[in-house]
Amino acid sequence: MGEPITVFVGLDVGDKFTDFCVLDEAGAVVETGRFRTIRKSLESELRSYGRVRVVLEVGTHSRWISTVLSDAGHEVVVANARQVQLIWKRPKKTDKVDALLLARLGRMDVELLAPIRHRGREAHVDLACLRARDVLVGARTKLINHVRGALKPFGVRVEGSSSADSFPDAAQVVLPDELTPALGPMLEALHMLNAQIAAHDKQIRQLARNVYPESQRCSQVFGVGDLTALAFQLTIDDPTRFKRSRFVAAFLGLTPGKDQSGESDPQKHITKAGDRFVRKLLVECANRILSPLGGLDSDLRRWGLKLAERGGKNGRKRAVVAVARKLAVLLHRLWLSGEPYRATGYKQAVLAT
Repeated sequence: MGEPITVFVGLDVGDKFTDFCVLDEAGAVVETGRFRTIRKSLESELRSYGRVRVVLEVGTHSRWISTVLSDAGHEVVVANARQVQLIWKRPKKTDKVDALLLARLGRMDVELLAPIRHRGREAHVDLACLRARDVLVGARTKLINHVRGALKPFGVRVEGSSSADSFPDAAQVVLPDELTPALGPMLEALHMLNAQIAAHDKQIRQLARNVYPESQRCSQVFGVGDLTALAFQLTIDDPTRFKRSRFVAAFLGLTPGKDQSGESDPQKHITKAGDRFVRKLLVECANRILSPLGGLDSDLRRWGLKLAERGGKNGRKRAVVAVARKLAVLLHRLWLSGEPYRATGYKQAVLAT
């Protein structure tokens, strides 16, 4: 083990500027200030202090900043921003005070910060491909909805366009000449978006099969494709970081929150504290599993349908979230164990968690 750390630094990172506060071993303020959020300034400000403990909140810049500081020999703690209520619930909040509080919390006990661990650079790059596809799909959906809405006042409907791929050609057939200047460029943009999305789909398939073959263990489950399996793996990064598979559901924000005090223990919604992208994909998979039109029979589907039947008015919605939660547990179990998946009779303990 190295020498004990006697200097503690809090960084309140902004997009352009970062406020910092330096404390000594006794908790006295040694220095405060501000520098530009660039690598050169970051390295020069801390160079004179030797090895220090640096605390910052997770955010857009936290991944590269933590890498730079770790490479320089510092101990870096990336705080879970949702857990540091002392900062974001303050009635009078300033960047300077936030940096001071982060430094004091880092000096006391880093566990109070619920520290997170960033995924590796390669995984971050590959995950960017998946997120880029999601943005393209969202843009395509908005364009299609706009074209449909613009045609309806003219009594025109786009027939035979069951898929987004076929929509531009089907819309072009019924497009009135007077609307061509307005909507024609949008149909051209849809063609380009379809081509870009197809290219991303091809890249995702190659990543899933050639770079991350372990993801195929997750895509054994009906309703889980390469996109969800790969996003799940890249987000979790290391399956052994969780002692129990059920902890994965909490990590992804799919477990109900708790606000228990004395005899009061109200039922709360899921925390939504984890990665929103993966959580959305798991919910979409759960909808596919419970689909009345094409759901494949499985223990998970049967469990979800029973839950929906006895759930009352919002039974279906609750069942979808519950299946997404169980699905996260199941995918982690399959990934970690390497066992083949069986739709029925596979690890009943998964459904009991």
